[in-house]
Amino acid sequence: MCEKKSLKNTKMCTNKQVTHCIFDMDGLLLDTEPIFETMVGDIAKMYGKPYPHDVRMRVLGTTEQLMAKIAVTDLGLPITPAEFHKIFQVLCRQRFLDLDLMPGAERLLRHLHKNDIPIALGTSSSLEMAELKMTNHRELFDLFHHKVMGSTDPDVKNGKPAPDIFLVAGKRFPDKPKSGNCLVFEDAPNGVRAARLAGMQSVIVPAETTAPEMCKEATICIKSLLDFKPEQFGLPPFDDDDEFTENEYLESNSTNADSANSSDSENSETSNGV
Repeated sequence: MCEKKSLKNTKMCTNKQVTHCIFDMDGLLLDTEPIFETMVGDIAKMYGKPYPHDVRMRVLGTTEQLMAKIAVTDLGLPITPAEFHKIFQVLCRQRFLDLDLMPGAERLLRHLHKNDIPIALGTSSSLEMAELKMTNHRELFDLFHHKVMGSTDPDVKNGKPAPDIFLVAGKRFPDKPKSGNCLVFEDAPNGVRAARLAGMQSVIVPAETTAPEMCKEATICIKSLLDFKPEQFGLPPFDDDDEFTENEYLESNSTNADSANSSDSENSETSNGV
């Protein structure tokens, strides 16, 4: 959860000017963390082990290989990290087939792309797992200039909280921005620390279970991407079209669906001679 470190709704730039944005994926853009937590917990249960909160925080945002190593060691599992990783990948292929976007994700990505702000993806996932997770949102993820998959990218020597993923992502922009002009969006404290070590500003959108003190390294903390104010980092503000939020979209779809169902019901009654 966030302390009162989030920015007020102001029209002025209150932080260092940002020219490029780098996004984490799991738990920030895609609603994967509850599934991820269940999978690790299920593997622990196979061996009669609990999955305590402190271990959950340590694995959050790390590469698949580091996650497996931490889980096996900290949970005392009688298997190797490689064996854990193999089980984990099998579960991923079963459970990551139909993922929802997090609130505000699509609005922000489309807004930045529309305003020619270069964006990159910096995820700890492997190439195979990232492609699987992006299946239902391929067009949206194609808006990224490039994607860095930390678990399989040869240039990423160390996963988060090391800065490698974000440093590699920054260097792959054609105009080679300074780290201080890059803004990282994260949901995990490990990712925020990686951004700080890379010399970048960061926005954290933490899970409700994340303690406020674990968010202190972020430049700002917000409850949802819907709360992000681009102008506070010198980015183009949302316009009226952008303010049509996902919630309004869902409400509109719900109303349309109700109307359609009502119409279908009336037509059914008419056809049945009621």
